[in-house]
Amino acid sequence: MHILYLHQHFSTPAGSTATRSFAFARALAARGHRVTLATGRTQGAESGLSGPFRKGRRDGRVAGFQVVELGIPYANAMVMAARSVAFLRYAAAATRLALREKPDLVIASSTPLTVALPALLAKALRGIPFIFEIRDPWPELPRAMGVLPAPIAPFMEGLANLACRRAAAVVALSEGMGETARTRGADPAWVKVIGNGCDLDLFGPHIAPWRPAEAAPWEVLALYAGAHGRANGLGVVVEAARLLAARGEARLRILLVGEGAEKTTLMRTAADLPNINFLPPMPKREVAGLFAGSQIALHILADCPAFAEWTAPNKLMDGLAAGRPVISTAPGDAARLLTEGGAGMAVAPGDAAGLAAALIGLVEDPARRTAMGAAARSLAVRQYDRRLLAARFSALVEAIPTAQTAHSKPVHYAISGRG
Repeated sequence: MHILYLHQHFSTPAGSTATRSFAFARALAARGHRVTLATGRTQGAESGLSGPFRKGRRDGRVAGFQVVELGIPYANAMVMAARSVAFLRYAAAATRLALREKPDLVIASSTPLTVALPALLAKALRGIPFIFEIRDPWPELPRAMGVLPAPIAPFMEGLANLACRRAAAVVALSEGMGETARTRGADPAWVKVIGNGCDLDLFGPHIAPWRPAEAAPWEVLALYAGAHGRANGLGVVVEAARLLAARGEARLRILLVGEGAEKTTLMRTAADLPNINFLPPMPKREVAGLFAGSQIALHILADCPAFAEWTAPNKLMDGLAAGRPVISTAPGDAARLLTEGGAGMAVAPGDAAGLAAALIGLVEDPARRTAMGAAARSLAVRQYDRRLLAARFSALVEAIPTAQTAHSKPVHYAISGRG
């Protein structure tokens, strides 16, 4: 089968961004499918290609599949207008690619929501079925955060409804996202929850550890690696560091790795604190080594009730895979996963004092850290191994053409665990 995989923010593990689409495309290619993945040029991402762009693109083989990299830059720090232009440029280029390639199936991975446009047009003009993957629920999430521009809200509502109703299947990263798809009219029998997973080759006890020069040998390191944007709510980490510094606590150092629109402000706010360091974005392999050299993983999100069931962040999975106890400020599914699995603890969003107390509790109890870390790695291996999730995703992909061609009833197969 020829599969066109559309993900504007694709990256290999050489980059500092999420690698879900890399793992899934590689798995599909390993099963004998011809996969073409179209991506843009997202800051921090690495396509695996080198050499010059010609007529706005470059092509090449990466991990057994074809990558088409479009010369469309994107960064989280862009203003809304520039981001919107980048999204629409990618959608236009991907539409041309889909109509020219005439694949058997399109996979449209959102965000951005505009990735649904080429999939919808390919279905309307060529009859090509598509899978719509919801990695973040739009426009639900920006509306909940109060950042959805009123002029484009009706367009986004309509596009989300169309994508869910016209898709042959919808893949959601959490049960909450799956429910939004069903509410928007997706066929319940074809809404599948396949959440984020753990890269057990990249993270784990086999990885050589390293620590930054600022870290003293006796310090316990608490690591956050990810975006520094409004949705991440990292101000609570700075405030927790300030509370600990005021007590003269010298046994803990907090590391914040990444980039984003809020990073400059965060660094300015924390400039006088001796117990927190900001590091630049780095390749996933380097992050894995830093996790191995740290003792605590941080999973931080802003105080937004919608995050309870609508998110499935990679940061949580990376901490589990690394075998580190995770402290999370996300309620809902993330909190249940950690507390029920004994892999960490949950703190109320925005609660700096609670976060500080949780950190010191783990600093003072190495045995508890070790037990939680072992439970985290066990969860990663038993339930969240990305290879298992890629196999489920591939099974869904392979069911679509058969069902579409034969006009048969939905093919049901087991998807166990919490996404």
